[in-house]
Amino acid sequence: MLVVRPAGPADIDALLDLAFLSGKGFTSLPEDRAVLAERLALSEQSFARAVAPAEAWYTLMLEDTELGTIEGVAGIKGGVGLHRPHFSFRVMTLAQYSSATGTRFDHQALVLVNECTGSSEVGSLFLRPRKRQAGAGSLLARARYALIGAHRDLFAPTIMAELRGWFDERDESPFWHGISAKFFRLPFEDADRMITATDGQFILDLAPRHPIYLELVDPAAREAIGKVHRHGERALAMLEDEGFTRPGLIDIFDGGPTVTAPRDQIRTVRDARTLPATGGTVSAGADERLHLVSTPGLPSFRAALSPARVAEAEVILPQATLAALGVNAGDAVIVS
Repeated sequence: MLVVRPAGPADIDALLDLAFLSGKGFTSLPEDRAVLAERLALSEQSFARAVAPAEAWYTLMLEDTELGTIEGVAGIKGGVGLHRPHFSFRVMTLAQYSSATGTRFDHQALVLVNECTGSSEVGSLFLRPRKRQAGAGSLLARARYALIGAHRDLFAPTIMAELRGWFDERDESPFWHGISAKFFRLPFEDADRMITATDGQFILDLAPRHPIYLELVDPAAREAIGKVHRHGERALAMLEDEGFTRPGLIDIFDGGPTVTAPRDQIRTVRDARTLPATGGTVSAGADERLHLVSTPGLPSFRAALSPARVAEAEVILPQATLAALGVNAGDAVIVS
């Protein structure tokens, strides 16, 4: 059975392997053992409530309990932009009018903003290619919202996500080469690494301070604005299904879209019910959907997709699900 659980320092080798598989532009999974080890240590502290909520970073692993293998990773940051601004570009329309010529022009422009400061962020969602079927991605993505819903006091009223931007057939970012590289003058790989391996001062020093008029930008870079990476299309669809929308913000390096949602209006959070669990026989017919079932604890958090029979006063689950979640009959679970 596939189960989502908290990550810890012992997961370093599996997490590094996933980072190498994720490829260029997956900023939140750097191919850096030391950085990832620090993140796993922070995750362990976060699940133990040993850090302030805004400083926390919860890393979740997707484990195949039968094989004992790690098949994916996802994460939640308690807060962004608290020590350094969290910069984005906003796509804006700037109107110009001349009474002398009787003409009006609407110009689209990119403007540097830090509007996401204080939001919680879901991200780092990555699956091994062999697991990108049969609901594994949905389980991993929705497990984050189950955790948020069970511990709303630890997360901001607004939840955001940034998606990897478009890369062409040569695995190059048209947005980076057409826009951002002109200001940072670094190889994309170096800038990508510095986002997580440094304090980000280079962004404060070099990011453009004035509007960038898109009429003056290379067409390939313009077309990449807000376009999600081919491997991120399913992730974007799942976010939109949960109620996330685009507020007009994009990543300053690859042009990928930012999406946001009110925490309490995320579908998995809004529709969740907490009920005592009972073991029993539950059919899993083709016309019956699987339910997301999770545990309410923080250090002991677990989530899985399972057949379930949801009643007014209880939820009946297969014994295998109870065992995978580490719960006993009568224990509370969250089901959606």
